[in-house]
Amino acid sequence: MASFREIATNGLWKNNPGLVQLLGLCPLLGTSNSVVNALGLGLATILVLTCSNAAVSLIRRSVPASVRLPVFVMLIAGLTTCIELLMHAWTYELYQILGIFIPLITTNCVILGRAEAFAAKHGVLHASFDGLMMGSGFALVLVALGALRELLGTGTLFANMQLLFGPAAAAWQLELFPQDHGLLLAILPPGAFLVLGLLIALKNQIDARLAARSAQPTVSTPVAERRVRVTGVIE
Repeated sequence: MASFREIATNGLWKNNPGLVQLLGLCPLLGTSNSVVNALGLGLATILVLTCSNAAVSLIRRSVPASVRLPVFVMLIAGLTTCIELLMHAWTYELYQILGIFIPLITTNCVILGRAEAFAAKHGVLHASFDGLMMGSGFALVLVALGALRELLGTGTLFANMQLLFGPAAAAWQLELFPQDHGLLLAILPPGAFLVLGLLIALKNQIDARLAARSAQPTVSTPVAERRVRVTGVIE
């Protein structure tokens, strides 16, 4: 059984859904034009993924293999509906902006894939932690994409955060350069592909450097030679 450290490393870096598995690209690219949109969908995905993994782990021994996939989909759909209703009640404007991408969490390959590949084979604690780490890894990529695209496209960071955290968060906005100097391509769908490609290239470069560093042979310090006199006394 995988340790919690291995699960965290896989979810956040080695097997990241957005940078390695390349799953869930539709919401990843479609909602990452700003930090608030990316964070809102990322938090929703974390909740659904964690709860669905826990639920699947609880029922894994009592569901026949012939109907396992439909049961998993129904569980995920029910949890997604609960999250959708909560966002409709508490963050209505953000709910309207995200639109169809919230119910599409049901068909996110990351969630169904983790339910089948991990949660159905492990206990509740490990399954829940796996869902939390995989969801967090997906959300981190979302937020990184949203921050870069918002910065390049509009010159701001954390704009409209009041949609998620209330009126007090309106003061969080940072304007780094005038909005009319932004790069329009960054907030359009082609810009999402370009920025994601740069993030994947950066991760691959970091992995290559870490692998090269670990492959370097360790240089051992030679032990000083000891001289023995004819008298037999060691100096």
